[in-house]
Amino acid sequence: MSTESPVGPSSDAVRPAKIRLRHLQRAKQKGRPFSMLTAYDQFSARAFEEAGIEVLLVGDSVGTTVLGHASTTATTHQDMLTFTGAVARSVTRPLVLADLAFGTYESGPSDALRHGVELVRAGAEAVKLEGGAEIAPQVRALVGAGIPVIGHLGFTPQSVNALSGHRVQGRDEATAAKLRRDALALQEAGAAGVVLELVPAEVAGELTEALAIPTIGIGAGPRCDGQVLVWQDMAGLSGFHGTFVKAFADLGDQLRDAAQRYRAEVGERAYPGPEHSFE
Repeated sequence: MSTESPVGPSSDAVRPAKIRLRHLQRAKQKGRPFSMLTAYDQFSARAFEEAGIEVLLVGDSVGTTVLGHASTTATTHQDMLTFTGAVARSVTRPLVLADLAFGTYESGPSDALRHGVELVRAGAEAVKLEGGAEIAPQVRALVGAGIPVIGHLGFTPQSVNALSGHRVQGRDEATAAKLRRDALALQEAGAAGVVLELVPAEVAGELTEALAIPTIGIGAGPRCDGQVLVWQDMAGLSGFHGTFVKAFADLGDQLRDAAQRYRAEVGERAYPGPEHSFE
């Protein structure tokens, strides 16, 4: 039985042993949405692999979700190498996608290529960078060197200061038209897909239909080919309740409750008990 079947929850589809970009492309062609979650460590990565998540994004969001920074612009290239390696060493099936950190590609193709190569050496199977037509030369350089690229349009967190905060992009005709031009420019440059963040659902749906490559939405409605969330938001650990976020668990409450019960038992000398001690 072939392992070349499309990604998706179809009963007649065989799950490929390793997710490749071609599987995401086939999922788009078959109309079968795929899932992506961020991951930064072995425990989350392995749990998501066991759950069948197709793509793990080692996002520069590690700076805000793990390292305590106020913005992803503080995430360094070394941070990305460290966390990409941790995830890549921990899984075998999902596609491992890693962000190029702020400042590693804006100056031009050679800088993008150097940092992209280092991410691949750390374990990334594709890299993601933010921007539209202006970064097409960087995309071409990466793809030309054999490094697959996923673009990122709409709200681009590394440009949070220029965008005056977390704002939905593409609500008027002019900005929606620019999103379309940028998406087509990324596709023409060789990008294998594009993330659409904080984009009106109708605009994201139109872009998904216009592009031959998959779209991955975050706050971009249900018509994208795939969906991505920051895992701490998805699991109710971060406490972030944005409009586009659905918490599928309450890990924050569960973790606090566990810590409180641990502290109480230590204070009462109930833990450790005889069963946890050595003679």
